[in-house]
Amino acid sequence: MLPNPKVLLIIPAFNEGESIGPLLIALREQGLSALVVNDGSTDDTAEVCAAAGADIVSLPCNLGIGGAVQTGYKYACTHGYDIAIQFDGDGQHRAEFIPALIAPLLSGEADVAIGSRYIEKEGFQSTFLRRAGIRYFSRLIHMISGQTVTDPTSGFRAVNRKIMAMFAAQYPTDYPEPESIVHVLRLGGRIVEVPVLMSERAGGRSSIRSLRSVYYMIKVSMAILIDALRRSGAKHL
Repeated sequence: MLPNPKVLLIIPAFNEGESIGPLLIALREQGLSALVVNDGSTDDTAEVCAAAGADIVSLPCNLGIGGAVQTGYKYACTHGYDIAIQFDGDGQHRAEFIPALIAPLLSGEADVAIGSRYIEKEGFQSTFLRRAGIRYFSRLIHMISGQTVTDPTSGFRAVNRKIMAMFAAQYPTDYPEPESIVHVLRLGGRIVEVPVLMSERAGGRSSIRSLRSVYYMIKVSMAILIDALRRSGAKHL
C-alpha cells in the first residue's frame, strides 16, 4: 500500500472547448492533479484550459487518442507519478469514482483498473450499436485471453508505475483501449474492473461516427489478433 500516492489524471482533448472548462475547475476544487494533452485542437480548447489554470501540453498536430494518451504517460513517468488515470475531457467520466478505481492498485491487487459501466448497468449505457460493439470486443478478448472484461472500450482506467512505463514506451495509436488490454494480459499484467457510473457527453462529438465505426471494428480486431500471435516468447512484466 502506497502511503501517499502521487496521482495524475491524463485528459486527452481534441476540440473539447465546450465541455472541458467546468470539468477542470471541478477537478482542481477537489484537489486532483490533471494534465490536459491538447491534441492539435482547432477550437478554443487550449485557451479554455489555460483560463481554468490547468497544466497543459499542446501537441503541434493531431496525433489521435493513442498519441495524446502516450504523451500523458511520458509526462507521468518523467514527473514521478505513482498512478496515472485516463480521464475524458467531455464530461463522461465522474471523479467521485476515482478512489474506488485506484483502490486495487494501492492494495497491489492489480496493475490496471478499468471503470466499467456494465457491472451494475446503471447510468449512461451508450447507444445500442456501441453496446453491440463493446460486447463483441469483450467476447474477442475473452476468447484470446480467457479473461472477461465487460467494458473493454472504457477510457476511464488507472495504471501503476509498471504499466505507466510500458505505455510511455509503446502505446497503440488509433482506438487503443481494447488493444492495450490484450497487450497487458499477454505480458502477464493483472487487470480488474470497478463498477462506475458514466454520463453523456457534455459537448463536442465523438471521434467514432458512421463509417468510421466499421473501420474501428476491423482495425482493432486485426490489431488484437496480431498482438495475440506475439504471445510466444514474450517477456512478462
